[in-house]
Amino acid sequence: MTRTVILEVNREKPEKPKIKSAADVIRNGGLVAFPTETVYGLGADALNAKAVKRIYAAKKRPLDNPIIVHVATEQETLQLTKNIPLKAKKLISVFWPGPLTLVLRACEKVPKAITGGLDTVAVRMPRHNVALALIEESGVPIAAPSANRSGRPSPTTAEHVRQDLDGRIEMILDGGSTNIGVESTVLDVTVDPPEILRPGGTTYEELVKIVGQVKIHPAALAEKSVRAKVPSPGMKHRHYAPTAELVLVEGSVESTVEKTQQIINYNLRIGKRVGVLATDETKDMYEADVVKSLGSRADLSSAARSLFRLLREFDEDKVDIIVAEGVPLEGLGLAVMNRLRKASNYRIVKAD
Repeated sequence: MTRTVILEVNREKPEKPKIKSAADVIRNGGLVAFPTETVYGLGADALNAKAVKRIYAAKKRPLDNPIIVHVATEQETLQLTKNIPLKAKKLISVFWPGPLTLVLRACEKVPKAITGGLDTVAVRMPRHNVALALIEESGVPIAAPSANRSGRPSPTTAEHVRQDLDGRIEMILDGGSTNIGVESTVLDVTVDPPEILRPGGTTYEELVKIVGQVKIHPAALAEKSVRAKVPSPGMKHRHYAPTAELVLVEGSVESTVEKTQQIINYNLRIGKRVGVLATDETKDMYEADVVKSLGSRADLSSAARSLFRLLREFDEDKVDIIVAEGVPLEGLGLAVMNRLRKASNYRIVKAD
């Protein structure tokens, strides 16, 4: 068992000695969890296949699930890829650093352990001082999926990382809570028009403003499971799931509230402890054991920010089932619904 060191680090001005300690771990083939603007990532030297394989082992992650590579400069992207399209360069100029991952053609030096055996690689530049400092000090691009056990809700605090990975990795850099709360958007720019493979912190609407037409892969809507090989993390396997069973109710607000309470009542009658994931507008309408609010339907950034934390809290509340309201599929709502549908393992009830 590995001893996991936790270092608190200033998120605005990361202390150089702490960053150097973490970078030493990366260069020596170790694993470091670190904050980004989206969720905490579990980092290893992206060019060290042995270190990358340790990520899969620590997370118990399926080997066919590609890993995003994090860079601190555009030059590093050029070293990992070939034939970057003009649209990709335009997107980089607008959205990097930020929560947008681009799927590009991989060059020969990128280990197959990162790409899931594909000829593409997913790359992004995080908008977080701790993450950028770690990449720069390490001197290598850093492969980093979310720093959680595979299938669990992604971590938005260092404590979430500790709960899942203590004793399995060398170090956690604690930079406080993350800002966005859901992972980056993954956009395939090897096709034209570009295609969203996973919705996230950069919205469909923002992308369309810059490059015009953008497609949404059916798997990004997460209305059913995917079995084929996939070019992006978060497309195929069950993700983001709490221990409790989760049922997602979708429809108009009035119909959703009515159907949700019906499901609550049934489960209470058969002796289950029931949690409800509601919104500010509806939370007082339910009678259940535990009711939590994602935030306002008028501000879905709050829903994105709180989603994974609340799913983990339901585990602490020891509920048997969570009944969750759907939210509108616009803006960050598309990313929130992608996570909720996957967390439910596609147990979706249409209320209308």
